[in-house]
Amino acid sequence: MAHKISDDCIACGACKPECPVDCISEGDIYSIDASACIDCGSCSAVCPTGAAQPE
Repeated sequence: MAHKISDDCIACGACKPECPVDCISEGDIYSIDASACIDCGSCSAVCPTGAAQPE
């Protein structure tokens, strides 16, 4: 199961450098490539709004 980023994302950038497989893309709301995500939870651990969550 991959993680996803909800509309609560404020595009702060905290999650992107934490991803060990570099599957997070920048944008108005960041997004996670579900096919590359290894479900490690690193993004969830640093997200200040709780936008990064397991699917």
